[in-house]
Amino acid sequence: MNELSKNRPVGLFDSGIGGLTVVKEMMRIMPYEDIVYFGDTARLPYGSKSNRLIKSFSVENSIFLNSKNVKMIVVACNTASAASADYLRSFIKLPVIGVIECGASGAVRATKNKRVGVIGTKSTINSGAYSKSITHIDPLIKVFEVATPLLVPLVEEDWIHRDITSHILREYLQPLIENDIDTLILGCTHYPLLKEQISSITGNIALVDSAEEVALLVLNTLRIQNILAENKETGSIKIFLSDLHPESSKWVREFIGKEVVPDLIDKEQYRL
Repeated sequence: MNELSKNRPVGLFDSGIGGLTVVKEMMRIMPYEDIVYFGDTARLPYGSKSNRLIKSFSVENSIFLNSKNVKMIVVACNTASAASADYLRSFIKLPVIGVIECGASGAVRATKNKRVGVIGTKSTINSGAYSKSITHIDPLIKVFEVATPLLVPLVEEDWIHRDITSHILREYLQPLIENDIDTLILGCTHYPLLKEQISSITGNIALVDSAEEVALLVLNTLRIQNILAENKETGSIKIFLSDLHPESSKWVREFIGKEVVPDLIDKEQYRL
C-alpha cells in the first residue's frame, strides 16, 4: 500500500450491531483511525444459518466495504469469522482479521489450568472453530463449548439487567463451571455487554472479551503493515445497516457511547 493508503478507513462487518463493541474498543485505543462499519441487520441472525449462506453473505459484505475504499476488513462476527474468514483471505488483497483467532489467543494467554470454556451462537459452537484454534496453539488445553442462542435476542431487546437474563445465564454457564474452567471466551460480539452479569456468576474465572483482542490485533497489524493513520487526531465513524429499526440510533449510542446516525444502504450496492 502507498502513503495515501494510511488514511483510508478500517472496515468492519457483523450480522447486526454486536460488532460495534469492537468499534468501541478501536475508538479507545486508536481514536485517529477512520472506521466504516456495516451491520447486516436485514439478514440477522447468522447463527442459525448454513455455512454456505454465511460465506455468501460475508463475501457480499466485504464487497460493500471494499467499495468504501477500506485498507483492512475486520470480520467482527464470530459466526461469520468461523465460516468465512479463511475463505475471504484467499482472494481479498487486504488484511482480513477474524474474531475467532483473537479470542483463542487471548484465552491461551489467560488460562492457568488449561481448561477453557466458550459460549457462542449455535453455528459458532457447532463449527468447533474456537476449539481448533486453541488446540492449534496449545494441544494440552481442554476446551468446553456451550451454545447460548438466547443471549443475542436478550441483549438486542435491552433485557440485560432483567432477572430472566440472569437465570438463563446461570443455566448456560453451570456446566462450564462444573468442568472447572478458569477462562471463559465471550464468543459473540454482543456478549461483552453482559460482562457484569456473567462475572457475578463465574466469580474469578477470567473473561476473554474478543472485542478487546480484535482491537489490539488491528492496531498491531496496522503498525506492522505501516498503514496507521497519519496527521489526524480524531477519526470519523460511518455506520451502515441493511435494515433500519426505529431504535437503531439508540442501540448505536448504547454500544459505542457516541451519537452516530446509521445510514440505510442500497442493497444493490453489495448483493452478488
